[in-house]
Amino acid sequence: MKKTLALIILALLMASCASKKEVLYFQDIEDTSLIPVKEIYQHPEIQTNDILKIDITALEQEAVLPFMFNKLNVGNQRSTNLQTMNLEGFVVGEDGTINFPELGKLAVVGKTTSELEDFLKEKLSQSIINPTVKVRLLNYKVTVMGEVRSPGTYTIAEESITLPQAIGLAGDMTINGKRKEVLIVRQKDGERQIKRIDFTKSDWMNSEFYFLQPNDMVYVQPNNPKVKTAGFIGSVGNLLSVASILLSAAVIIFR
Repeated sequence: MKKTLALIILALLMASCASKKEVLYFQDIEDTSLIPVKEIYQHPEIQTNDILKIDITALEQEAVLPFMFNKLNVGNQRSTNLQTMNLEGFVVGEDGTINFPELGKLAVVGKTTSELEDFLKEKLSQSIINPTVKVRLLNYKVTVMGEVRSPGTYTIAEESITLPQAIGLAGDMTINGKRKEVLIVRQKDGERQIKRIDFTKSDWMNSEFYFLQPNDMVYVQPNNPKVKTAGFIGSVGNLLSVASILLSAAVIIFR
């Protein structure tokens, strides 16, 4: 009886161990020739329901005033919630346009932020001398789910974010995360794209999925031991606790 329980515990310990090949990232990094980042980065295209912050400056600031968006503060304090972002930015309508002061409705869907900057600069140059235009997405978010330490939806303040950076924001993968099965779900041109990423390799760094796009979802799948124990007793740790109790009981009974 004692030998049987000891063998059970040993088997559980072996099952709970993850091999080096299952845990380490970028195991072939020395064999992969990485190409320049600028050649794989794709500027995000503006989509419906995006919220755009548009700043206009010029030497004669008075000439800019008619084109400025009337920004409001909620409770005289800056907030990062959706309501305040709507008040501080231009919401892209379902028809793909924004309603810009003095210029009226402008089609923006499909343009990158830099393309929209050039477009607005050309329009404004008819009334303003040498205007400077800066466009930024206020609702640039990515969602990280599954076997990470802090799953959730993250608002990105920078112009871009890479997949490793997003995983880092979520606290890295847990030991139960399946490095070879990281899914990226992306909406593009009305279609859903799904890409499987193998984090034990590095060749995907040369693909369009190295940089995430707004509203991308990243899902880290659980590894096989995690799946097998889910819904059974709870975890390998719980199984070991049960086995330990049984072994202790057997020692008391049969000594």
